[in-house]
Amino acid sequence: MNVEKNTIENNNATEYTNEWSIESAEKTYRVNRWGNGYFSVGEHGCINVTPRHDQPGLSINLQEVVDEIAATDIDFPVVIRFHDILRSQVERLNRTFRSTIEEADYEGRYFGVFPVKVNQMREVIEEIVSAGKRFDYGLEAGSKPELIAALAYNTNKNSLTILNGYKDEEYLKLALLGQKIHRNTIIVIEKYSELTKLISLSKSLGIKPVIGLRVKMMVKGRGKWESSSGERAKFGLSIAEILNAIDLLEQENLKDTIKLLHFHIGSQLTDIRAIKEAVQESSLIYTQLVKQGVPLEYVDVGGGLAVDYDGSQSTNDSSCNYDLTEYIADIIYGFKQSCDLESVQHPHIVSESGRAMTAHHSCVITKIVGEIQPSDKSYNTRKKTGEHIIVSNIREIENNLSSDNFQESFNDVSQLKEQAMQAFKLSVLTLEELAKIETLYWRILNTVEKVSQAEEFIPEELKEIPEMLSSQYLANFSVFQSAADSWAIDQVLPIVPIARLNEAPLKLCSLVDITCDSDGKIDKFIGDEEVSKLLPLHQLNDGEDYYIGLFLTGAYQDVMGDMHNLFGRLNEVHIVSYDDDPKDFYIEEVVKGSAVKNVLSTMQYTPEIMAQVVKKEIDKQIQRGKIKPREGVNWIDFYENCLDGYTYLK
Repeated sequence: MNVEKNTIENNNATEYTNEWSIESAEKTYRVNRWGNGYFSVGEHGCINVTPRHDQPGLSINLQEVVDEIAATDIDFPVVIRFHDILRSQVERLNRTFRSTIEEADYEGRYFGVFPVKVNQMREVIEEIVSAGKRFDYGLEAGSKPELIAALAYNTNKNSLTILNGYKDEEYLKLALLGQKIHRNTIIVIEKYSELTKLISLSKSLGIKPVIGLRVKMMVKGRGKWESSSGERAKFGLSIAEILNAIDLLEQENLKDTIKLLHFHIGSQLTDIRAIKEAVQESSLIYTQLVKQGVPLEYVDVGGGLAVDYDGSQSTNDSSCNYDLTEYIADIIYGFKQSCDLESVQHPHIVSESGRAMTAHHSCVITKIVGEIQPSDKSYNTRKKTGEHIIVSNIREIENNLSSDNFQESFNDVSQLKEQAMQAFKLSVLTLEELAKIETLYWRILNTVEKVSQAEEFIPEELKEIPEMLSSQYLANFSVFQSAADSWAIDQVLPIVPIARLNEAPLKLCSLVDITCDSDGKIDKFIGDEEVSKLLPLHQLNDGEDYYIGLFLTGAYQDVMGDMHNLFGRLNEVHIVSYDDDPKDFYIEEVVKGSAVKNVLSTMQYTPEIMAQVVKKEIDKQIQRGKIKPREGVNWIDFYENCLDGYTYLK
């Protein structure tokens, strides 16, 4: 993380050699680079949100949003959804496809679908369907519940409903119901055995299906999910199975139902070369099948359009080396070239971009509620008669430490600290002596850090000291609920204080959550050239709330969070931009997060019975004279209020 390395100090205030500015904040947190035009650092040091790509003058101060949320007694942490960003992303994707198709003189159309698995929240699906209506933008379902939702919400008769995932008879019957109620449902065959089930079911019901065939591509994607493609891919048919499926459908007089060729080479494709290679391979398969008389009309290029989470514009797992325009151009021009060479009709293009559609619209805002400092030891270290030689030696190191011997001092104190721990285990050192050693040790490390920062060359082993001295900021949220990918797959999410960005952040920190789990932490952040273990944040001021934002959480994080420690879902606030409002926004809706009784019920507890049990126990103590009646009533009310309350810290 670039924070003017010679000017930041970990646990003590240090003067900056260069004046801090908004440009310094941008360089440190890369907001413009990952913000995709929606987020920036405002001139007053707050995060600004520009939710409409076509209205650059409409800007929302995120601190004002947080202030209004707090004023309405909505407890933090909260998920903030900017529905205008969601609409804007849908429009951007469709308009860019349309303009590229027009520029290329491409003969097919674009029929995008949003994969429901990326964010199944009803309000998200409703907003996407609404924004996509004029573009005939549809939905993709990969399970029976998702298909049931898609049949109810994708009511545009011109848009597609693409059906992926493994399918049983009930799934296939639901798909045919879609045909019956005039939905453009395309059943994508992932496994050869699904085809025989579908043929049998369609004949018995008298409903002719529309079929897509998913091919296992030889080309592999790039990034964390590259195993989604290739010969060992979980889904899809080999070339031999594709040809056998076509033969079977022809024998059943259903060859005319084959309308779509589908492939998918992985999520979050970091390298544009993988997309180019996939387009080349799939376009060759498409043209040859069409020339063999297969009546294909659509090619579904799957998902994979990446999000630049870390703003590095690279092939890192959390980034990508291309933008939306380049991605779409490679698809359109790639298929045009292959089709023109073979004199084959250009197919309609379908894509299943989900992450890129939803990531930016949602963020988690949480309050820092405390600081954990490993070096915050303050025991009296005065010399005492008869103290152990290890204590005396460490005190001598502190007294003699200088710029001439700081590395030697570090080496010596590190060795003595290890000896002290062994001596304590053997009952050679007392608790008081161990406390002195701890205090002296951390004071020496702080001094070594200050001295070394003034040197032109810092020895390699001393570069670990900033991490050793760094604070842990305690944030009121659960990593497992609100940043699941950060914990599970080391996804780097942009994390930024929402205000005070016109001040220099003088602390290097990692984040820990309020779960009682050692994995409940975030220690991977945007760095200069690689992932950083520490995040620059500001000193906490007494009596002043300090909020940070976890951004780009709208894809997967909203729906993958678990119930670790029974914390449950966060409160949600839906923000709509409104130019006539003095603040350019209003709160459209508040969706209450999980109450304690809700998460307990999910785990098969019965809160009403629990309240009765506690009431009986309190009544017993009242009868025994241990609790006064009025006090007992208050305790009963308190317990019941806690059952109704928010699961997170107040």
